[in-house]
Amino acid sequence: MNFLKQTLSLFLSGCLLLTTVPVAVADQANQPAAQPPVQAAQQTPEQLQQLVAPIALYPDALVAQILAASTYPDQVVEADRWLQQHPELKGEQLGQEVDKQPWDPSVKALVEFPSVLANMDKNLSWTSSLGDAYVNQQQDVMDAVQLMRDRAEKAGNLQSTSQEKVSKQGKTIVIEPSDPEVVYVPEYDPWLVYGAPIGVWPGWYSYPGLFLAGPGIAFGFGFGIGFFGGFGWGWHHWGSDWHHHGIDFDHHGYVSHSRIFVNRNNFNRAGGFHGGPGFHGGAPARGFAGGQHGFAAPHAQAGTHSGAFSGFNHGGVARGFSSRGQSSFGGGFHGGGGFHGGGGHGGGGHR
Repeated sequence: MNFLKQTLSLFLSGCLLLTTVPVAVADQANQPAAQPPVQAAQQTPEQLQQLVAPIALYPDALVAQILAASTYPDQVVEADRWLQQHPELKGEQLGQEVDKQPWDPSVKALVEFPSVLANMDKNLSWTSSLGDAYVNQQQDVMDAVQLMRDRAEKAGNLQSTSQEKVSKQGKTIVIEPSDPEVVYVPEYDPWLVYGAPIGVWPGWYSYPGLFLAGPGIAFGFGFGIGFFGGFGWGWHHWGSDWHHHGIDFDHHGYVSHSRIFVNRNNFNRAGGFHGGPGFHGGAPARGFAGGQHGFAAPHAQAGTHSGAFSGFNHGGVARGFSSRGQSSFGGGFHGGGGFHGGGGHGGGGHR
């Protein structure tokens, strides 16, 4: 009798095991597999070289202003449209009105260079891509600028002139105005000036007075910077810190507070930002739609809704800008104070 009871007990235990094992296996199969951490999409060195090619040969302080302002593409648009709407403002009066605006100091500083600001507005897909790259690959962007300068020098297209001083600090190439009160923005073809031709950044358009058809570099008239000298965002407050692979504002490392681009290297699971080098910000408010120039982004970005503007993605401007953007696409320079002349491929000059 005891033997029968033991046999029956073993039989029932086996049946129970057979019914529970498949359930356990099924439950385990339904559990999501552990996923490896998502790696941030990065621009390749070749893409970064294309990206910085249009500005790599600009004076150091202007490179710093452009990189900083590119993290605020919405403000770049606002500033350029504002400048077009106030052609009567010149000199000190222009500086005073710019000082009242809620823009980042870098965007205010670029009002001194209306053609540069207009070019960033016109090439908004490029501008927003540059801002995204600077937020997420700051050191790589700065290294790309130096690499392109080295290529231009070896091609015989980068040397000191009466407009700008080119010097070396170790392997670092520094570009400064020859006259501390007048800044010349070099005109060149960014796809030819570096020796062997490089690919054109998708959707990039040349702007009058900043582009030279053919090899080499030329200079038009200079931008006088004395008008804005008394403001805290003016020319002399900016610089490129090549040693630390970043940009300086007021002798300190520049920190962008833009919320347009996600710093993917410091994005935590709670959905907030923890600013890395050159970037602090808040959580994105909403995504952005399509690109104006047909440039498809390799990785989408999120950003905030700003005023009357629809916002940006990595590829550029949303559809809401398309009807407003045409006014900045025409030839010529706009704005006043501090800009002297335009165009011209001669030896340069200012008045």
